[in-house]
Amino acid sequence: MDSPAPILDAAFWITAAAILGLLVLSAFFSGSETALTAASRGKLRSQADKGNRGAERALAITEDNERLIGSVLLGNNLVNILAASLATALFTRAFGESGVALATLVMTLLVLIFAEVLPKTYAITNAERAAALVAPIIRVLILVFAPVVGAVRALVRGILSLFGVQTDPESQILAVRDEIAGAISLGHSEGAVQKEDRDRLLGALDLGDRTVEEIMLHRSDIETIDADLPPGEVLEQCLASAHTRLPVYRNDPENIIGVIHAKDLLRAMYARRRAASNDADALEGFDVQEVAMEPYFVPETTTLDDQMRQFLRRHTHFALVVDEYGSLQGLITLEDILEEIVGEITDEFDISAENPMRRTDDGHLLIDGAMTIRDFNRATDWNLPDDEANTVAGLVIHEAQMIPTQGQVFSFHGFRFEVTGREANRITRLKIRPL
Repeated sequence: MDSPAPILDAAFWITAAAILGLLVLSAFFSGSETALTAASRGKLRSQADKGNRGAERALAITEDNERLIGSVLLGNNLVNILAASLATALFTRAFGESGVALATLVMTLLVLIFAEVLPKTYAITNAERAAALVAPIIRVLILVFAPVVGAVRALVRGILSLFGVQTDPESQILAVRDEIAGAISLGHSEGAVQKEDRDRLLGALDLGDRTVEEIMLHRSDIETIDADLPPGEVLEQCLASAHTRLPVYRNDPENIIGVIHAKDLLRAMYARRRAASNDADALEGFDVQEVAMEPYFVPETTTLDDQMRQFLRRHTHFALVVDEYGSLQGLITLEDILEEIVGEITDEFDISAENPMRRTDDGHLLIDGAMTIRDFNRATDWNLPDDEANTVAGLVIHEAQMIPTQGQVFSFHGFRFEVTGREANRITRLKIRPL
């Protein structure tokens, strides 16, 4: 009668060693997946620019996350299933039928601790470093598994398309801006980014989404010069203005025929007086249009990003805004765009005005109705919507569906609005507080 084969023979130890090796491979795949998906592409790019070849390879393989994840998951599932099968056979041989349950329990603990939690914790803690280290090996595995992953990819896309889900591997490129904005806002909420820095950074990111219509100076507030005025009055008006550039019109204030620069006007008048030997009538017959620059018109739908590029390309800082019918709507300057990034810019020539926002003793905010919603939100960290109106007064009129009278009170978007000042059809002052 043959003696039973020993349990702890060479086959046992070979199988145990194989299971151990498969667990190491599983840990590698799990950690690689976490590192490559959690690593910041910005930090990888910075390291790649400094000559880190691993970071450069990591950037290359993360261009297509769908293919990367498919290859890593394929490898991870292969080694996990194989390790579980070998463990089941080993424990069944050693403990009989009860070995199946024991193998399940032991392998679950081993995979959870050593092949999942431990490598993923390390990968999250050192994402960029781990990604650079595993990138060369993962790159080879992607090439090896390419046929299988391609077939699985096509099958998955076909199944998702049945439910109306469209996959786009390039969508992460379009999400970079949102990722940056989210990181800045998160940094501010955690105290790592100051409010002023957050406003500047988000202001720069928002230039491509905002139009000149939102920040332009409305035509009702534009200072213009009548081209038919006597030269003395033109000079007096130019000197009295706080602005260097003034639009020039003829007959109709919306019929802009040029833009005059104060220095050009003064130089021309000075030259004319000097040539006439300081004759008192030297300015007689002077035409302001002779020194006026050609007006530069832009559509009101132009984005701030595009308009800033146009200002820089044309070497000008001043543009008149028109609507789709060519009617004058307002004006915009390069300074207006820069103020959307750095905040209000004032100099020694600016007329000091009353603060457009101040807090009352009862906790309300008293503001100028012409204050833009964006400036109000930046100053208060509140979130009034600016989709339907540019100014706070415009928002009140839009929500009320009427022009309110002084003293009327409204509640919407979680705030209480009281009209405290009105001139003609314009709301000039508002009192606001959260509900």
